Amino acid sequence: MKAQFLIQLILIGLVINTYYVEGIFYLPGMFPKDFIKGEAVPLKVNKITSVHTQIPYKYYSLPVCQPGKIVDDGENLGEILLGDRIENSIYNISFFEEVDCKVLNYYDKDCDPWIDVDDLKVLNDRVKFQYKVHWLLDGLPVVQTGKSPIDTGYDLGVVGWESSGQYQKGKNYIYNHVNIKIHYHENTEAGTYRIVGFEIKPVSTAYDPDSWNRQTDQSMCPEIPEEVQTVTATDKQYILWTYGVTFVKSTVLWNKRWEPYLQSGEKSIHWISILNFLLIVFFLTVMVAMIMMKTLKADFRRYNSMDANEEAEETGWKMIHGDVFRPPQRPMLFSVLVGSGTQVFFMASVTLTFAVLGFLSPANIGGLATSLIVLFVLMAMFAGYFSTRVYLTVKGKNWRKNTLMTAFGFPGAIFGIFFIINMFLRGAKSSAAVPVGTFFAIIAMWFGISVPLVFFGSYFGSKKPIHEDPVRTNQIPRQIPDQVWYMNPYVSILMGGILPFGAAFIEIYFILSALWNDQFYYIFGFFFIVLIILVITSAEISIVMCYFQLCAEDYHWWWRSFLTPGSSALYIFCYTILFFTKLQITKSVSILLYFGYSLIMALGFFVVTGAIGYYSCHKFVRKIYSSIHIN
Repeated sequence: MKAQFLIQLILIGLVINTYYVEGIFYLPGMFPKDFIKGEAVPLKVNKITSVHTQIPYKYYSLPVCQPGKIVDDGENLGEILLGDRIENSIYNISFFEEVDCKVLNYYDKDCDPWIDVDDLKVLNDRVKFQYKVHWLLDGLPVVQTGKSPIDTGYDLGVVGWESSGQYQKGKNYIYNHVNIKIHYHENTEAGTYRIVGFEIKPVSTAYDPDSWNRQTDQSMCPEIPEEVQTVTATDKQYILWTYGVTFVKSTVLWNKRWEPYLQSGEKSIHWISILNFLLIVFFLTVMVAMIMMKTLKADFRRYNSMDANEEAEETGWKMIHGDVFRPPQRPMLFSVLVGSGTQVFFMASVTLTFAVLGFLSPANIGGLATSLIVLFVLMAMFAGYFSTRVYLTVKGKNWRKNTLMTAFGFPGAIFGIFFIINMFLRGAKSSAAVPVGTFFAIIAMWFGISVPLVFFGSYFGSKKPIHEDPVRTNQIPRQIPDQVWYMNPYVSILMGGILPFGAAFIEIYFILSALWNDQFYYIFGFFFIVLIILVITSAEISIVMCYFQLCAEDYHWWWRSFLTPGSSALYIFCYTILFFTKLQITKSVSILLYFGYSLIMALGFFVVTGAIGYYSCHKFVRKIYSSIHIN
């Protein structure tokens, strides 16, 4: 009842703080913008990115014309971590005022078309690594005309790979003219318009320096030549930045304008993989059911029918009843990992629930990353509570030290990896480098919110009585008999991790593709189903392997229950190495960035699946040993 009331309270609060607009929910500040003829349309510039370097930069790190005062939009934490820097531009666009060609405000004394060698080197380097430019118009990201599937951003330039046509091998060409196409939907009753599409067709144009005069021509373009604009880094070069604007009427409604960005042409692959693993889960469930209903019932009948004189003939898992609840080695590390896994699990579950319900709009750039970070901090209370409960369950004595380890252990490892990555990004002058103020804000969230919540949860966990073990533990540990090769801890743990990895690796492929190929990932329905399959698979494989282990009279099940599904993280990390070979990353900083974030993902997967395995196995062990009579 308490859980239902809490869920209802959360949903009511979300409804109160959201608004229903044209069929879907939008957070405050995400209302449609109605334009009228002649109204200015603010074009925002964002970062530039490359799949070859994975290092984003600010748009104004390029030698382009800048406004007299650069105004940053208020970025959230997710935007900052992703390298987004949304700023104003000097592109003069008015609704329904079409322009064939216009010079980008070069009558400003700070906008000199003659670019010096140092800036040309930067421009040449960005074109060489095939950087893309990201702009925003009414919150809608730009796409390049003619590209399929839809990919956000447009190419900064092009590299001549073959000596054919206009582009010659070994030369880099800059796209210095952009044809802006704005798709709009008309509200005939109100006489207003809404932007539903934003495309750009970039063009390389080599203007003659003598064909345009800043003082007399101002914004008017010179005659457009047929030559393309190369980029060299040997001498000053004349590059004139120009643009054109056209408006196209569209039947797409405003609330449907994001659909082309979010459509996945590979949904059949998702469904096939999900159906395959649903079958695997079904057979695994049948196996567990057979163990629980047939094999265990036979064991119960046999064990409970024995009298005191037959005790010497005991075999199987009953034989080790005096050792099965013996505390594991390194109980504090064990409890910290279980508590951290619980924290990550609740963070992922709540985020996915909100995402599936539609509360994470793609228009809110960085909203998903911000949600993950904030929820990770808030869920620290669960880490403290469950870590302390596990620690006291395994007969731990110093729960306060365990609380400190929980508060600083797993978050400290994540922060350490992030700190190293951030230092290298700062050295590369990337926009993804976290500013000093934001960096201290993250530390303040950790020490000011997360750590107190860990202690808060731990305090309540220590006050709640611990359930007594269903059987007594002997003072002298029993010798474990020799095991067959497939019950060797290393072999059984590695075998057990295959199924949880198999349940998730298809979805991980799409996540990695979206993350490192600069695409949108918003198919959360599939991800939610995969999470459910992952939970069931991790729990059942842990129970099955635990039963086999106990039947072999090996009572060291605590760590084995955690590591069996947790070993799937090793396969995940190996898979990221295989995926890396399909990328085109070249720079050492980019390689560090990739493997650093891959390691963070693998660590999160490790503690989550491990915690699921432990809790399911612990419940199973308590259940079977409380169902027999011990002589």
